[in-house]
Amino acid sequence: MPKVLISDKLSPAAIDIFKRRGIDVTVKTGLAPAELREIIGEFDGLAIRSATKVTRELLDAATNLKVIGRAGIGVDNVDVKSATARGVVVMNTPYGNAITTAEHAIGLMFALARELPEASASTKAGKWEKNRFMGVELTGKTLGLIGAGNIGSIVADRALGLKMRVLAYDPYLTEARATTLGVEKADLDTVLARADFITLHTPLTEQTRNILSRESIARTKPGVRIINCARGGLVDEAALYDALKSGHVAGAALDVFEVEPAKESPLFALPNVVCTPHLGAATTEAQENVALQVAEQISDFLLTGAVTNAINMASVSAEDAPRLKPYMELCQLLGSFAGQLTEARQGVIRKVGIEYEGAAAHVNQRPLSAALFAGLLAPMMEGVNMVNAPVFARDHGIELAETVFDRDCEYQTLIRVSVTTDEQTRTVSGTLFGGAKPRLVEVKGIKVEADFGRHMLYVTNRDKPGFIAQCSAILAEKGINIATFHLGRTEKGGDAVCLISIDETLPDDALAAIRALPQVMQATQISF
Repeated sequence: MPKVLISDKLSPAAIDIFKRRGIDVTVKTGLAPAELREIIGEFDGLAIRSATKVTRELLDAATNLKVIGRAGIGVDNVDVKSATARGVVVMNTPYGNAITTAEHAIGLMFALARELPEASASTKAGKWEKNRFMGVELTGKTLGLIGAGNIGSIVADRALGLKMRVLAYDPYLTEARATTLGVEKADLDTVLARADFITLHTPLTEQTRNILSRESIARTKPGVRIINCARGGLVDEAALYDALKSGHVAGAALDVFEVEPAKESPLFALPNVVCTPHLGAATTEAQENVALQVAEQISDFLLTGAVTNAINMASVSAEDAPRLKPYMELCQLLGSFAGQLTEARQGVIRKVGIEYEGAAAHVNQRPLSAALFAGLLAPMMEGVNMVNAPVFARDHGIELAETVFDRDCEYQTLIRVSVTTDEQTRTVSGTLFGGAKPRLVEVKGIKVEADFGRHMLYVTNRDKPGFIAQCSAILAEKGINIATFHLGRTEKGGDAVCLISIDETLPDDALAAIRALPQVMQATQISF
């Protein structure tokens, strides 16, 4: 039974989901980092919100951890790079609180435009300063979006309903998507120069940190109002303070800050600043939604292998997971086979090519390629799995070329792998027999049909009489039983391939004896 730790406060409904799905769930919130490190090693999954900090040190202690689920969008509190290196899937729930956060941004925009917090405080103090609070309308104003993803697109929709014009800056926004949203795609300088209101909806990365820097704020339209419900650190708070004091920026509404909890800030003293304590996702509906989603996602992954909303690997839906499982197994075995055949003397791997034909051309190939890389690199590197294998491959300069052939082929499905080293390129191909059982069908261009046995002996030799008898005699002498024996050749007297499934590991002296046979060019023991 998989074990999951909930280390931050989640809805009780999430606990019920884990239990109903057959997950052993433990709830321990408010743990100090040292306390969490002491117990994390026994858990397969970790469900968190923003309070738990998943550091490299915590991951070092998480020897059994397979998945981290963040109930919410931001994963700033997770060392994703370290998690990926350790093969831990990191998931978030990007949709559960999107509407809530977008509504909060719109609410702050209204509050800022009509000076609602100051007007409320004044009225409650017994004043009636009707002439003091002269706001502005939103209708007809230009809203500048920085980030047009899930939340930004909802904000755009609501703003259009308020009869605002919307400019959107997002490097990933296509013209077609902008047309669908009803917004004008623009570069950052255009947004800064034309927007009456600017609202931020982008994650905090090295590229977006201080995207509203002192220089950027100076390029904004005089009298602009700025709203940030995304992440602290997107706005240079010191520069914003100076711009608010000078009047260049008419007002700001902040739900997030560079340092949280934000107990003190020069911005708090300014009357044209509206502040809330990171309430973007703080509605009953959002808290329930993200808790339910993260519980379902973690459960799906641990029980079926489904990967949803992962930050660091390809997604596999719960519906696709059973269908993809045999393809992923085939890819992992093909990669492992090719990796074990790649000897150090042949140089480092430079390029991997993967070709998908037949039924394999019509499934999600991203997790298949990840599984293949995991199998390929496992013989050479420790701790490799589907999560970190593509990263390891990229870090080691291995080029990947994927080709999908939407055409009929000799088999119902065919996956061909080519591995290029400094010395040579080797190909192996496989299919699914009966749609489910992995089978080798080609090695080095030579047709040979063989099941993947737990222990195998791979031999390339010259096609001459006597080899089979000599090889079998060596195995018999060492008491090694042969399970299956598969042969293939290019032509009579040419190069040949021999794949022998054996019942146990081959002793080193037996392997050396086979390699010493005059017909043998390569002999390698393969284990799965």
